[in-house]
Amino acid sequence: MAGRAPDAIDWPAVHREALDILQRYIRIDTSNPPGNEAPAAHFLGEIFEAEGLECDYIETHPNRELVMTRLRGDGSRGGALLLGNHLDVVPVEEESWDVPPFEGLVRDGRIYGRGALDMKGCGVMQLMTVLLLHRLGVPLGRDVIFLAVPDEEAGSIRGIRWVIRHRPELLDGIDFALNEGVGGITEFAGGEGRIFMPTIDEKGVAWLRLRATGPGGHGSVPTTENPAVRLLSALLRLAEWDRGLTFTPGTTALVERLADAGIVPDPADRSALAAALQSDPRSHAMFVHTLNVTMVEAGIKANVIPPRAEAVLDCRLLPGEDIEGWMESVRRQIDDPLVEVEPEARDVYGTNPSDWESELFVAIRDTMTSAVEDAIVVPGLATFATDNRFLREFGIPAYGFIPCLLSPEELSGLHAHNEFLTVDNFEMGTELTYEIVRRVVT
Repeated sequence: MAGRAPDAIDWPAVHREALDILQRYIRIDTSNPPGNEAPAAHFLGEIFEAEGLECDYIETHPNRELVMTRLRGDGSRGGALLLGNHLDVVPVEEESWDVPPFEGLVRDGRIYGRGALDMKGCGVMQLMTVLLLHRLGVPLGRDVIFLAVPDEEAGSIRGIRWVIRHRPELLDGIDFALNEGVGGITEFAGGEGRIFMPTIDEKGVAWLRLRATGPGGHGSVPTTENPAVRLLSALLRLAEWDRGLTFTPGTTALVERLADAGIVPDPADRSALAAALQSDPRSHAMFVHTLNVTMVEAGIKANVIPPRAEAVLDCRLLPGEDIEGWMESVRRQIDDPLVEVEPEARDVYGTNPSDWESELFVAIRDTMTSAVEDAIVVPGLATFATDNRFLREFGIPAYGFIPCLLSPEELSGLHAHNEFLTVDNFEMGTELTYEIVRRVVT
């Protein structure tokens, strides 16, 4: 069946349909914990089934399901393209929101709601791509798989990790995966531009617990062995720690291309580049192992010297670093044998970056430079955790990308109050997700 040309698409009608789907999708509360993603999986699946597409629903835990559908191609372009997204969202503190978090309210050109950006909006962009390819009868040179999974926001144990462990055959024959990650941004290290960063790799998670102990005692008696003071001294040494900059092949390519565009200083001038990167925490995080104190606990009463003081550190490690080596570096910086350092949680994987000259990356680059004036497309490093890390370890080149140009205000809503995605960005993302996929599969 010959497919119609892309210009046959009635984009205003597609935008209206997509917005209606997203609003209804946001209204399904999939806060994780507990998740309860099964209704969301069936909501998406029923949209596909109404178009005559078959869906698989697979339970990974009671009331937690994934949904999967496939458009068949003739294989002339190679293996399948996976469009991956997650059904769950992080919880909300509803009293801190200015709008209802699970209503999908559209106001002043913004779509508000938990998941609007992370990542129900992106999931709907992918869903519309599958629907359009199917409706238009586009001849496919490779399969297109839509996979929406639970539990990404809590470590993916009931999500993509479950798939890899229990149903790995679902991922057979996949050449590339497109999932969540960095989209377009307007600022980087103090420079301005229209910068699009499909992520090819990501940092690992290493939470550490620090513990200092001592004899304790009465608060009226002077002591040099107060565990709280010892712990605070250790935390101050860590806060003063200059870890320098570390460049991976991907981030080296990133700064070289941004330097060519005049957005960051020439990498040959390391001091100027370092100053620029350090001026922007989001950019800086791509070039350094980050370390933040997130929990501190000591004492039970005002007049009792605590026998124990503890702190938890949220560390995000650049690709290639292992947690044992990192803990040893932390111990050396603390330089106090009476402060114990042990892992609280770990999710550090070996570096396995995706190729930034692959068919999918090139399709992203060509689409964005054609659609957005002065667009710069560079390989990105995710400083947060996504399901892509498991796909890469499984051997699937995975890219994190949402084809929107996100403002700093939109980005600040990730996992925060009043999360929103502009209508313009949602419409842009819907159109360009389709175009990126079309280039790869036809």
